[in-house]
Amino acid sequence: MSKYSLLNNVYFLGGFATMGGMLFGFDISSMSGVVGTERYQKYFNYPSSSLQGGIVAAMAAGSFFGALLAGPLGDKISRKRTIMLAATIWIVGSIIQCAAQSTSMLIVGRIINGVAVGLASMMVPVYQSEIAPKNIRGRIVSLQQWAITWGILIQYFIQYGCSFIESDAAFRIPWGIQVVPGIILLAGISIFPYSPRWLADQGRAEEALEVLANLRANGDKNHPEVQAEFKEIQDAITFDRTLAARSYSELFQAPNSRRVFLGITLQSWSQLTGMNVAMYYIVFIFQGAGITGQNANLQASSIQYVLNVLMTIPAILFIDRWGRRPVLLIGSTFMALWLFLIGGLMGKYGSPLATDGNATTNWAIQDNDSASHAVIACSYLFVCSFAISWGPVSWTYPAEIFPLRIRSKAVSLATASNWAFNFALAYAVPPLLESIQYRTYFIFGGFCVAMTIHIFFMFPETKGRTLEEMDQIFNSDVPIFKAWEASKIPTAPRIDYDIEQKSEAIEEKK
Repeated sequence: MSKYSLLNNVYFLGGFATMGGMLFGFDISSMSGVVGTERYQKYFNYPSSSLQGGIVAAMAAGSFFGALLAGPLGDKISRKRTIMLAATIWIVGSIIQCAAQSTSMLIVGRIINGVAVGLASMMVPVYQSEIAPKNIRGRIVSLQQWAITWGILIQYFIQYGCSFIESDAAFRIPWGIQVVPGIILLAGISIFPYSPRWLADQGRAEEALEVLANLRANGDKNHPEVQAEFKEIQDAITFDRTLAARSYSELFQAPNSRRVFLGITLQSWSQLTGMNVAMYYIVFIFQGAGITGQNANLQASSIQYVLNVLMTIPAILFIDRWGRRPVLLIGSTFMALWLFLIGGLMGKYGSPLATDGNATTNWAIQDNDSASHAVIACSYLFVCSFAISWGPVSWTYPAEIFPLRIRSKAVSLATASNWAFNFALAYAVPPLLESIQYRTYFIFGGFCVAMTIHIFFMFPETKGRTLEEMDQIFNSDVPIFKAWEASKIPTAPRIDYDIEQKSEAIEEKK
């Protein structure tokens, strides 16, 4: 396959762009692999649970602001250039983090890295959704989550290998290696095409048609599907021009406010599952389960990371067949089950633990292998439940429900809410584990129950619709609290009719 055909392949473009998600995965694993090690603890003077929470949460704080910046940047300088900017900022942050001489310098590096992750985590799904055809859009955007899991796994193995180094290089090398994916992303994305929808929105219709033709029909601008989709995009933009000037205020006005609320809450719920907390502080979780010794802990962690990668694959392959609603509902139900079991087992079989240096883990299962193994098994099952459901869908759904007019700004708000909760939880969990121990898992289990109820009543199904057809779902007469009735909306999309009309017109010309 030639270079040029690759640059017209939606799978290649969408897959490569997810290196922006890989940056997030690298960052998660770069901290989770060191927070429990003696070298890290000693070099940074045994940070307290609150300080450690602040160090980890610094990245999420930067990501919050990065996500907010991504909205207007995506509209102004393009989706593509925003991702390039994210890669550049990531390189700078990684260098500072690698060279950190104090917790203050480490926090600064992580904040800068966070800005990059916020930009990329918001913009990559938008870019993917705008280049992908409707029948595989979920699969393409789900690759974002898969890239995150690969980033976690790759950085973990780097971290594990470096853990045997008897110097500060044990944590500096992994932090420095983070520069590599940033350089690759910057170099690759620079030659990618612009989003055809962004081009059309900028009045560059001919360029938009050319990109769309390359992505859909090997450059054939007269192909019926290309002409039908281009007409749909143009119609949406023409209607947009009849409205008032764009502003953030319209995000909170009807008819947009409902979709903005759903995007924000879905991203918030994805953090309240506790999954990223489990990734950040997996060492503390396994210490509480009674796993002792650095190597044993890291080896147990590796299984969790591998499962995270493998169980995302079914979601990528079948999300466009299964739909969004059932995947979210089943996933949150099972996550609640595993969390309640973890809390119950640790509460019943655990006991206070004398600590030396690390005060966060002060409750653990001791001398009970069966209970310890059960907790670890539930932890693995929790990760599997997230990986096959909320992991990919939490990125897919917000990227596809908004009209082009507000898409960039609305997705930026949704992604910013993700990072706001990521920051709050990353900061709060070490003190929670220190003060209420196993009861922390009950809190997250309760969140999973609440999100299951919320999804059931308020989130309509979106599979099989083009981005321009989402108005049919969200502006219909279906009651807000009866989301399941959205499935009754006629499923014959407008674009199918347009394709038929374009095909007939071409035949007539012949």
